[in-house]
Amino acid sequence: MDLDYIIVRRIGPDGNFQNGIDGGVMGGIASVDDDAPIGTILDVRTEKLDDQQAHEANEDPETTAIPSMPVTLVHPVAAGDLDLPVNPDAVAEAKAAGVAWGITSVSADATPRDGAGVKVAVLDTGINKDHPAFAGIAFNAGNCRNFLDSANPTTDVTDNNGHGTHCAGTIFGRDVDGTRVGVARGVTDVLIGKVLDDAGRGSTASVLLALRWAGDNKANIISMSLGFDFPAMVERLQLRGAPVKVAVSVALIAYRETLKLFENYVGLLMLENASSRGTVVIAASGNESQANVDPKFVIGASVPAASTPDVISVGAAFRSSTSKLRIAPFSNINPRVSAPGVDVVSAGHLGGLVQMNGTSMACPHVAGVAALYWQDNLINNGSVNGADTRASVIASARAGDFDPDVPAAHRGRGNVRAPS
Repeated sequence: MDLDYIIVRRIGPDGNFQNGIDGGVMGGIASVDDDAPIGTILDVRTEKLDDQQAHEANEDPETTAIPSMPVTLVHPVAAGDLDLPVNPDAVAEAKAAGVAWGITSVSADATPRDGAGVKVAVLDTGINKDHPAFAGIAFNAGNCRNFLDSANPTTDVTDNNGHGTHCAGTIFGRDVDGTRVGVARGVTDVLIGKVLDDAGRGSTASVLLALRWAGDNKANIISMSLGFDFPAMVERLQLRGAPVKVAVSVALIAYRETLKLFENYVGLLMLENASSRGTVVIAASGNESQANVDPKFVIGASVPAASTPDVISVGAAFRSSTSKLRIAPFSNINPRVSAPGVDVVSAGHLGGLVQMNGTSMACPHVAGVAALYWQDNLINNGSVNGADTRASVIASARAGDFDPDVPAAHRGRGNVRAPS
């Protein structure tokens, strides 16, 4: 059966390929001391291989071949599906207050930091570059890349979905007609990687290439509100004629190997060396839980949020009647931290402001807070790295922002807060 494969090779100091995935291509990460961008350490490409070709590729100790899996955005949750108190017009509320509630919840309105000098990458459906929320940000061929055709990337990052624009607005959006929507409004150095199409679909190959690109371009913060789509891969294999058991088996192997690959790849991104201070990777935990149907109907954070403890996975919070926070019933459990994810107001891809709900909306709040801590650590300490920034973000989380009966397994460490 012909499938699209991700081909990964480790490049040695002499420029030649070396090793395989476990003590191979991605092996020995702890000992990597290459003072070079990740793109010069790893060669990543995609090829269509049949079963025999894939077997032969993996027999080569210099090569790892993994089937590319479908990826989907963490779809926003419609207000009618929430089964919790929501504001039907959060946009009007934000305009009246002059600020979106998520901004005040994470104390971004009370911090002296604005994220200036921090480079942030958003891997999503693209962006509306002309939205006033992004005034002052120079988008060009160097910082915009479309990875949907992983073999032939382009610079077209037009967002016809709205997901990416909304997420970017929450991270670094400027005020829109007097209403604040962005956590880190001083960020001007951005990387926009379009890895999801207008329907919110993509592939692990596109995401992996975008991660390498972001690492090569020295992103300090990477935000991803997306997840691996295991059911879609099973369906795709069945449509190609595979029996159900075969389709599930192949998809499981791909999922397992992709999880391993992402875990090690994020490890490389976090390395601090002469060419990089390490990168903070933040991902949405996913919206598949159904605690509103039954409190037991919850699932753990999805991949890539759960691919490694090094990723800061984010759950979605909403405002309760007590003025404290609770976790949204759709939010997958066991996140590292939480942030506002219901009635979130940000930039709309068609202009103006729109409200959305989901862990996708919580994730960019944390990415913005991470940018603030990156700047804060640099100012206070004279130096900064990804590991320290990650630790600062996690340490900022407050369990006390939640109603006392919210389990730690649902909220993680708590609601993140900007530096004071």
